[in-house]
Amino acid sequence: MAEDQVGILDGTTFIVCDRTGDIVPSADAPHGLFADDIRLLSKWVLTINGERLSTLSIDDVHYFENRFYLVPGGQDVYVNSTVTVLRTHNLNTGLYEDLVIVNNDRRPVDLTLRVEADADFADIFEVKDGATPKKGRYYRRTDDGRLVLGYERERFRRETIVSSSVPATVDDDGLTLEVHIGPHSQWSARLSALPDLPMPRGLERLTIPGRAVRTGRDKQGDLLEWLDQAPQLECAWEPLRATYRQSLIDLASLRFSPFLAEDKSVPAAGLPWFMALFGRDSILTSFQALPFAPELAATTLQVLAFRQGSRVDNFREEEPGRILHELRYGEMTIFEESPHSPYFGSADATPLFLVLLDEYERWTGDEDLVRSVEQEARTAIDWIDTYADLTGTGYISYQRRNTRNGLENQCWKDSWDSISYRDGRLPDFPRATCELQGYAYDAKRRTARLARTFWNDPAYADRLEREAADLKQRFNRDFWIADGEYVALALDGDGRQVDAMSSNMGHLLWSGILEEPKAAAVVRHLMSPALFSGWGVRTLAQGEARYNPIGYHVGTVWPFDNSFIAWGMRCYGYAEEAARIAAGILDAAAFYDGRLPEAFAGSPRAETRYPVNYPTACSPQAWSSGAPLLLLRAMLGLWPIGEDLVTRPALPAKLDWVALLDIPGRWGRLDAFGRGPRAGRGRGHQPTPQQLSAP
Repeated sequence: MAEDQVGILDGTTFIVCDRTGDIVPSADAPHGLFADDIRLLSKWVLTINGERLSTLSIDDVHYFENRFYLVPGGQDVYVNSTVTVLRTHNLNTGLYEDLVIVNNDRRPVDLTLRVEADADFADIFEVKDGATPKKGRYYRRTDDGRLVLGYERERFRRETIVSSSVPATVDDDGLTLEVHIGPHSQWSARLSALPDLPMPRGLERLTIPGRAVRTGRDKQGDLLEWLDQAPQLECAWEPLRATYRQSLIDLASLRFSPFLAEDKSVPAAGLPWFMALFGRDSILTSFQALPFAPELAATTLQVLAFRQGSRVDNFREEEPGRILHELRYGEMTIFEESPHSPYFGSADATPLFLVLLDEYERWTGDEDLVRSVEQEARTAIDWIDTYADLTGTGYISYQRRNTRNGLENQCWKDSWDSISYRDGRLPDFPRATCELQGYAYDAKRRTARLARTFWNDPAYADRLEREAADLKQRFNRDFWIADGEYVALALDGDGRQVDAMSSNMGHLLWSGILEEPKAAAVVRHLMSPALFSGWGVRTLAQGEARYNPIGYHVGTVWPFDNSFIAWGMRCYGYAEEAARIAAGILDAAAFYDGRLPEAFAGSPRAETRYPVNYPTACSPQAWSSGAPLLLLRAMLGLWPIGEDLVTRPALPAKLDWVALLDIPGRWGRLDAFGRGPRAGRGRGHQPTPQQLSAP
């Protein structure tokens, strides 16, 4: 979010407002109270005696409460007021606003307090992409001291009910309260804006998800329990400790409860645009957080298995075995104006589902879950071998079948211009990006282990291992650009190499598909000035025709991208290079008070003392919150226990974590990486404090 915006979360309910606590209608800012992909308040403006308020300070109580300290007087910075206002926002299915007004004068004061309220009931996609004409009917009414704002379209209805805990005059535009406060006294009231979200008849199959994790419990206590269950980090560099703690808090904030596991949680992708279930984002975030919060992975796997594609549907791009991309509940989805019920336009979520399944078992030893989703895992392999092979070459590729509003690019860089040749031309479809092949290779090797160990099917395991070995051989031949010694971004529909140099090839390191000499060359390119900005690896190299340091996928630095690149470097034994990436990203985190945004500019670090903001980055964002956790694993060399780490190339016999930590010269010594209550339940390895004491 922009610096002039403030937000809090409660499951899939969230509010974005300005720094006074107001929701001000604007085409340039996503202000509003949202629940289940619908904006339930598009205006919420507080005035006293006809004037807006000025902000003295904001107290952000983690992610679930904001306190605004205000004075009447609009934008006049020289206000000398005897009245102060404490405005507190809380969410619990809707907005609760607690007001405390203090009269600091020796004389009484009479005030007229006014709250202007409105609701456009815009779908989140309408807010993000620009509003479209609504096809339903708006209405509003006063009802027993309450203001009811409503919208109805056929079987779809949404209402927001505005009320006050003290008597108020209600009209069609808001509430008015006449307030008398004695000398050196205070007055308080609670305002609320609560949704009424009935499920449209005939669409119960969508099932609106639970609002908040563990609704009804003390949120502060829930957060403290979450933090207490995570491993405890002690180190000499305070910004690293702060970033680690903030990452855990942000992951807690992004949790919501899906319908089939209401006491469990999955991570939503990010505030404000992506407070929903995303296949790729939820999987990769769960992978990053596995040793720290393994229940995220367990629930993510169960939910995605339950929602796995079972038919061919061109509008939703659903196919048997395919893992969903995005699930929404707004008006556009319900009336099939968008395909997100759910939408399956992702080529990487399916192999990544298999990668996470294996990694989860390695850390937790949860054999029951592996056995419970055996059929879904096998069907996912079938999708890779059939529906994903659009060219008959054995490579995963994509080409959208929903040409009206499906995604053109269905890899993680899903913006329209993210895949290009060096000269800027866009390749034809189908497109087979390089990292998709790495994911497929990793998925088959990992699934082979599951088949042999848990499904009692050694023949299937042998087949998958043969296919993975063949894929590796062909990939290192077909994607390698010999004269530049790097990996092509993709193959186009005719099998030609798409030769732009990008960060995508960094994901090949953690998949293990690269041959050793090629891996060394890729690492050199990733750490070259063309790709490494000093803060992190850019999505596209300087010198490419489409390079733009503030282009969404064509030059920015993404913390999540860098965390997996660093992890891959560690997998291949490039500890120093992994540490340099970790140093850059964690240095950037310090400038963001420990909360890494979705992305920031790829401008060279030598040009600026600070990382340059990307203007519309989500924050908090799930896989950015998970990035420091995976970077810690890379620095410490934390691996799941097991003698059969077949997917890890060049795994050293002894993990030289002390040397790795000394390389950046930044953090000093990690004195302890203690184990919380959840550690040790399965087979995951976390060193004891004694093991992590520097010599």
